[in-house]
Parts: sequence; C-alpha cells; structure tokens
Amino acid sequence: MFPVRDELAPLRASYVSWMIIAGTVIAYLLWQLPGEPDIVYEATVIPCEVTTGEPLSLEEIRGAACDRDGNPVFPEKDPWLGLLVSIILHGGWVHLGFNMWSLSIFGNNVEDAFGHIGYLGLYAAAGAAGSFAHVLGNPSSTVPLVGASGAIAGVMGAYIVLYPRARIVSFIWPLFFFQFRVPAWVFLGFWFLSQFFIADASIAWLAHVGGFVVGVGGALVFRERTQHRLARLRARAFRRRR
Repeated sequence: MFPVRDELAPLRASYVSWMIIAGTVIAYLLWQLPGEPDIVYEATVIPCEVTTGEPLSLEEIRGAACDRDGNPVFPEKDPWLGLLVSIILHGGWVHLGFNMWSLSIFGNNVEDAFGHIGYLGLYAAAGAAGSFAHVLGNPSSTVPLVGASGAIAGVMGAYIVLYPRARIVSFIWPLFFFQFRVPAWVFLGFWFLSQFFIADASIAWLAHVGGFVVGVGGALVFRERTQHRLARLRARAFRRRR
C-alpha cells in the first residue's frame, strides 16, 4: 500500500517537519546531485567501521571486506557520528521523494503531540536507533547506509500509538485511481510486518524496524504528556473557530 494522505488535519504549523524536509532536499542538491561519491563514505554510517572502531581503508572499500590492513581513507571520520548523518543523505530521487512524502503525511500530527523540540528529538533518536539496528544485523558490511527511513519509521511508530484510528488514504501500486481508506493501525501495522519479508538486499529493513520500535516506545513513554498537549491544542483550535 502507498500512502496518499491522512485525514487528520494538524493543529498548528509543523515548522520542524518542513525544516527537516527542506534541509534533507537541500543536502541532496548540494552534496549528492553534483556527483560527490566521497561524501557517502566520508560521512555516513558503515557497519564495519562501527564494529572495528576504525574508518575503512582503501583495501576494505575495494575488496568489500571488513577488517583488512591498510590506512584509513578518511582518518578523521568518527564512525559513530555517521549514525545520525546517514539520515540526511539518500540513494536517489525516488528514495528521497518517497521518504519526504511519507514524512509530510505522518510528521505534522506527531509534531503536534510531541512539540517542536520533542519531535526533533524523536526523529533523531529513531534515526540513530535504526542505523544502529542495521549495524547489529550486518556487522561486517562495508556498504554505507543512507536514508531517513529509520527516522521516518520512528515517526510512523509514534503515529500508530497516538492516532490508531486516523484514516489513511492509500492505493496499491500501480492502481493509483483506486484509492481507499484504512485505519492507521491497519496501514502502519501492515507496513511494519511487511519489513520482515523484504527480499531486496539493498533495503535496510532492520533500520526500519529499529526506528519504528523507538517511535512506538517513545509514544508510550510520553503518552500522558502528549495527550495533555493535544488536548490543549484542540481546545485552542476550538476557541479560534468560535
């Protein structure tokens, strides 16, 4: 299923969501679109680097094998910082577009619940956790991880807890004109379970799972606080309509 939109209007301006989308697109235009191949190896998380604590050598990159002798190509790189940097970069226009589209659908309502700062923290925590889950599942990989999928999965995980009955307008590719509405718990629950059956080795499904779990956990831990914030925002919106 492909999401078109949800039917839950945000209660206030979603500054952080749009800043993330704009910043991610700008990063792609400035760093990746010009064809800078080094930026991916220089900045993103690579499981082998986290496992060994050392940036990759040229021999490791060329041989696609972990823990070989040689001098690091980027000796100043912090392998752990890549856990966060990876969520800024993407593997292409389709990857970028789908991720930012999903964030535009689910992010605004989660930002309502968590507040601007809390939402940014959830996004970053889910992204880092997703990257780390990928590292745990592929400790010897020398392939860089790129994409905000783990962070956005965290937003989706929070959404399913906060708004399980919200309607998601969807379609099954390529039948775009046959749109239907399903509850968020059905759409997002199906999406989460489908991650365990992904056959494409290029998709970091463990990052999706790790981010989603953090999003669910964050929404459960801060449930009382988010419900109070939503109640205040709804009351304020009601007064404005009177």
